[in-house]
Amino acid sequence: HFQLNEDGEELVTLPPPEQQLSVILETKHRAGKTATIVLGFVGKQEDLEELGKKLRNHCGTGGSAKEGEIILQGDQREKTSGWLRKNNYRVK
Repeated sequence: HFQLNEDGEELVTLPPPEQQLSVILETKHRAGKTATIVLGFVGKQEDLEELGKKLRNHCGTGGSAKEGEIILQGDQREKTSGWLRKNNYRVK
Protein backbone atom coordinates (compact mmCIF):
# COMPACT_ATOMS: atom_id res chain seq x y z
CA HIS A 1 0.00 0.00 0.00
CA PHE A 2 1.12 3.54 -0.69
CA GLN A 3 1.19 6.69 1.38
CA LEU A 4 -1.01 9.37 -0.17
CA ASN A 5 -0.89 13.11 0.23
CA GLU A 6 -3.99 15.22 0.96
CA ASP A 7 -4.95 15.23 -2.74
CA GLY A 8 -4.90 11.44 -2.84
CA GLU A 9 -1.76 11.35 -4.98
CA GLU A 10 0.99 8.88 -4.23
CA LEU A 11 3.80 10.39 -2.19
CA VAL A 12 7.08 10.87 -3.98
CA THR A 13 10.21 10.27 -1.94
CA LEU A 14 12.18 13.48 -1.58
CA PRO A 15 15.90 13.29 -2.41
CA PRO A 16 18.18 13.27 0.66
CA PRO A 17 19.12 17.00 0.58
CA GLU A 18 15.39 17.89 0.75
CA GLN A 19 14.61 15.55 3.65
CA GLN A 20 14.34 17.34 7.01
CA LEU A 21 14.96 14.61 9.57
CA SER A 22 14.98 14.74 13.36
CA VAL A 23 16.85 12.19 15.46
CA ILE A 24 15.44 11.85 18.97
CA LEU A 25 15.89 9.54 21.94
CA GLU A 26 12.81 7.94 23.45
CA THR A 27 12.50 5.82 26.58
CA LYS A 28 8.73 5.90 27.15
CA HIS A 29 6.36 3.23 25.78
CA ARG A 30 9.22 0.88 24.92
CA ALA A 31 9.13 -1.51 27.89
CA GLY A 32 11.82 0.58 29.59
CA LYS A 33 14.21 0.21 26.67
CA THR A 34 15.86 3.16 24.99
CA ALA A 35 15.11 3.75 21.33
CA THR A 36 16.41 6.22 18.76
CA ILE A 37 13.66 7.58 16.52
CA VAL A 38 14.23 9.20 13.11
CA LEU A 39 11.28 11.46 12.27
CA GLY A 40 10.29 13.56 9.29
CA PHE A 41 10.94 11.20 6.37
CA VAL A 42 8.82 12.13 3.34
CA GLY A 43 8.30 9.38 0.82
CA LYS A 44 7.25 5.88 -0.02
CA GLN A 45 7.08 3.14 2.60
CA GLU A 46 9.60 0.97 0.74
CA ASP A 47 12.11 3.85 0.67
CA LEU A 48 11.58 4.41 4.40
CA GLU A 49 12.19 0.69 5.01
CA GLU A 50 15.33 0.76 2.83
CA LEU A 51 16.73 3.74 4.77
CA GLY A 52 15.85 1.99 8.03
CA LYS A 53 17.69 -1.13 6.89
CA LYS A 54 20.82 0.89 6.03
CA LEU A 55 20.74 2.63 9.42
CA ARG A 56 20.22 -0.66 11.30
CA ASN A 57 23.17 -2.19 9.47
CA HIS A 58 25.35 0.88 10.13
CA CYS A 59 24.47 0.89 13.84
CA GLY A 60 24.57 -2.89 14.18
CA THR A 61 21.20 -2.90 15.90
CA GLY A 62 17.62 -3.98 15.45
CA GLY A 63 14.66 -1.78 14.77
CA SER A 64 11.76 -1.11 12.44
CA ALA A 65 10.40 1.42 9.98
CA LYS A 66 6.71 2.28 9.99
CA GLU A 67 4.31 5.22 9.86
CA GLY A 68 7.02 7.59 8.66
CA GLU A 69 9.40 6.76 11.53
CA ILE A 70 12.54 4.70 11.76
CA ILE A 71 13.01 3.12 15.19
CA LEU A 72 16.46 1.88 16.20
CA GLN A 73 17.17 0.00 19.41
CA GLY A 74 19.40 1.78 21.92
CA ASP A 75 20.95 5.24 21.88
CA GLN A 76 22.14 5.52 18.28
CA ARG A 77 21.87 9.30 17.94
CA GLU A 78 25.55 9.95 17.18
CA LYS A 79 25.93 7.15 14.63
CA THR A 80 22.56 7.85 13.01
CA SER A 81 23.06 11.61 12.66
CA GLY A 82 26.58 11.11 11.33
CA TRP A 83 25.48 8.55 8.73
CA LEU A 84 22.53 10.67 7.61
CA ARG A 85 24.71 13.78 7.20
CA LYS A 86 27.39 11.80 5.35
CA ASN A 87 24.66 10.62 2.96
CA ASN A 88 23.43 14.19 2.32
CA TYR A 89 20.34 14.11 4.53
CA ARG A 90 19.49 17.26 6.45
CA VAL A 91 19.33 16.59 10.19
CA LYS A 92 17.80 19.13 12.57
